[in-house]
Amino acid sequence: MRILVDADVPAAESCFGALGEVVRLPGRQIDAAALRDVDALVVRSITRVDAALIAEANRLRFVGTCTIGTDHVDLAALAERGIAFASAPGCNAEAVVDYVLGSLATLAERQGWRLAERRVGVVGAGNVGGRLLGRLAAMGIDCLACDPPRVAAGSLVAESAAGQSLPGFVGLDALIEACDVLCLHTPLVREGPHATHHLMGAEAIAELAPGTVLLNAGRGDCLDGAALRQRLAGEGDISAVLDVWEHEPAIDGALRDLTEIATPHIAGHSLDGKRRGTHMIYRALCREHGLPARVGLDELLTAPPLRRLALGPGLGGEEALRLCLRAVHDVRRDHDSLLRESRRQGMAKGFDACRRAYPLRREFATLEVALTDAGDENAALLCGAGFRVIRG
Repeated sequence: MRILVDADVPAAESCFGALGEVVRLPGRQIDAAALRDVDALVVRSITRVDAALIAEANRLRFVGTCTIGTDHVDLAALAERGIAFASAPGCNAEAVVDYVLGSLATLAERQGWRLAERRVGVVGAGNVGGRLLGRLAAMGIDCLACDPPRVAAGSLVAESAAGQSLPGFVGLDALIEACDVLCLHTPLVREGPHATHHLMGAEAIAELAPGTVLLNAGRGDCLDGAALRQRLAGEGDISAVLDVWEHEPAIDGALRDLTEIATPHIAGHSLDGKRRGTHMIYRALCREHGLPARVGLDELLTAPPLRRLALGPGLGGEEALRLCLRAVHDVRRDHDSLLRESRRQGMAKGFDACRRAYPLRREFATLEVALTDAGDENAALLCGAGFRVIRG
């Protein structure tokens, strides 16, 4: 079996090597010619898999994407050719939630407010949004959710995985009116009753109250970048945190400069999430060929560089939270990297360079936090944020 894998997919040789020949190519260089004599294709989100790409794929029988989203894949085109498909839903969801909490904590420190004082609205309650709602609730942060497709389908989950009751669901207009922070975590749907393309369009952006924080770590096209840029450059009375953008990698430089935290689509780029995604596609390929999956996920995950952090008395809850967040992932590094590399190499090349050379990052759950003489409030906040908390 010949397996073509995006060069940025980690641990591909460890997983797929036993199944056949592994060939690597950068995602943006995977074209129709590259798929000749290829039996399986493994991509990430930057490769558009459509009828044109697979036109000359004479042997292709499997396509897998090591990502949650599938809007870069033409599922109908694959089905027409009888090509099996698999994605990795939830593989990097925990990492994206880590990114959101780290970004909000950083912005709160910069602007002089506390997370506990804000109401957070989450648009999209799927793999990422649902986990974010669960963590926010566990941290004691007031939150609401908006997910019309789930309401219509009657598929709402009443409790998070940790057992907390999740907040009620409201419409987007009510969410905008009621919340100080809006977090977008929707898939990109271009047509139909629940289309999300420019879900946050000019009208919705105009309705945001002064002081609102708008965070997008879902899909870039779900937000009207031009309208947001106009609001930020004009009134300048709201704040934006953007990890995903329209027209990636050639994103709007003026919008980047107006964004409080601007990062190059790396919210889900933890080592844990990436390797989890690779392993999920490996298992799917094994199932497709009726083979046993002999490589376990634990074999792909190395020990974290920082395993334990001990906190003594005297730290307030959000101060302790920021310390722990940044010990694992400091989002300011990613913001600075995008600014530096886009100025050095140009926007598109700099954006891709940041993603390609992204440094090692682990998830919050890999860090054990030992609390000495700390109150129950700090323990609940840190545990709710996703850290493993112990006493002493």
